[in-house]
Amino acid sequence: MIQFEELGISESLLKVIQEHKFSEPSEIQAKSIPFIMEGKDVIAGASTGSGKTLAFATGIIENSERGKGVQALVLTPTRELAEQVSGVIQKFAKNKSLNVLPIYGGVSINPQIHKLGRADVIVGTPGRVIDHLSRGTLNLDGIKILVLDEADRMLDMGFQEDVEKIIYKCPRERQTLLFSATISADIAHLARKYMKNPVEVSAESYVDPSKLNQSYYDVEDSKKFSLLVHLIKKEQSELIMVFCNTQRNTDFVANNLKNSGINALAIHGGHSQEKRNMTMQKFNSQRITVLVCTDVAARGLDIKGVSHVYNYDSPKDSKEYIHRIGRTARAGERGKVINIVASRDYENFGRIMERGEFNITKEETPEVERIFIRTGDNRERGSRDGGRNNFSRGNSSGSRGNYRDGNNNSKREFGTDRSRRFGNNQSRNFSGRDRDFSHRDNSDIKARPFDYKRQRSEGRSRDFDDRKSSGRGRSDNRFSGSRRNNRNFGRR
Repeated sequence: MIQFEELGISESLLKVIQEHKFSEPSEIQAKSIPFIMEGKDVIAGASTGSGKTLAFATGIIENSERGKGVQALVLTPTRELAEQVSGVIQKFAKNKSLNVLPIYGGVSINPQIHKLGRADVIVGTPGRVIDHLSRGTLNLDGIKILVLDEADRMLDMGFQEDVEKIIYKCPRERQTLLFSATISADIAHLARKYMKNPVEVSAESYVDPSKLNQSYYDVEDSKKFSLLVHLIKKEQSELIMVFCNTQRNTDFVANNLKNSGINALAIHGGHSQEKRNMTMQKFNSQRITVLVCTDVAARGLDIKGVSHVYNYDSPKDSKEYIHRIGRTARAGERGKVINIVASRDYENFGRIMERGEFNITKEETPEVERIFIRTGDNRERGSRDGGRNNFSRGNSSGSRGNYRDGNNNSKREFGTDRSRRFGNNQSRNFSGRDRDFSHRDNSDIKARPFDYKRQRSEGRSRDFDDRKSSGRGRSDNRFSGSRRNNRNFGRR
């Protein structure tokens, strides 16, 4: 096995690495650091937790000097990752006393402006970097190294235009390092346009598939939240991450888990940066054990000790599924992924299963205790999803309260003869209509077969997460006679 001493690293940096008890370089470090030290442009395929931050930090630390202005810029997709990366660089640069400054939105810009005059290394999100450039408070003329960290995530979030503007402001004579979990066509285009004869390296996944157990439960909409509570209380777990597709659902799930006696907090892009930082500190220190989150927490963040990942909402594609499950079964530890699949998840989850990449087994859905949820007006309601208005159009009595979990007479089956099966070519039909919400009383709604082609032509409902470039939802005439998009759908 190759050692750090063989990678061309200086003695002062080696001492710091040894102090932090890094005995051997990770695969991505061993493959990329020699090329980085030679000054070559590098495209590195590496997932979260692979040690990529130390890989590019090595090049930055070795080629930067204190007091010479901003010499290195690292672009990250999220605020949390900017904080994390800047902390790693600062830690390993202690013998050179470099000033490493994270800059991102969601906080006051004035303290950042005050500190920029003394910064040697900048780690920032594209939006805030553009803001400083437009104000004239940041000059990139002295950049020697430009790093695009989690590049695929930045492009997925709609930052490509901002990233290209920032690259244009950097000197042409520079070293460019691109780290990405996947190398998409957009990433390849970016590399061809802005990198000089880049060397490509990659590392195997940091997640050990042999130690990752994946399963799913097919559950009625009205029992979805109750099943989540049952499983969390039943499973022997350490830290737990529960993924939702929308900010609204994230808050709903977290609040009602707390009301059910489970130590949970939510994190998503709608929270202030101070609140997000505090939440992550509590989770990393295990003062809370359940983190309910959107995909803002699926990438980049270094979270150790996650034993269980729950997909309360199914991700829209296999790429997001991979990033979510990558939070567990890391560094040789075992992990478990549990998918809670109700009718609104069928299409997303079906796409994931059809690819045949994942060994996901079906579990028998247990009988669960019905959970009452608490709404914003502090009145108890039967288990429903998403924190929307607390009444059901399908309730024949017209009453606004007391919807219990078992109240769904419109049976939805998944994995039976009349359902869409995973992994084969059997019928795509199942009874009941696809909805963008769950836990709803559907006793008065007649079931009709699901027609995939018809749904595509009418326009599917889409969930929104906190990414900058989420897809715009189209109105669905089956749910409303008026023109309204999915953002307003829950406010009936």
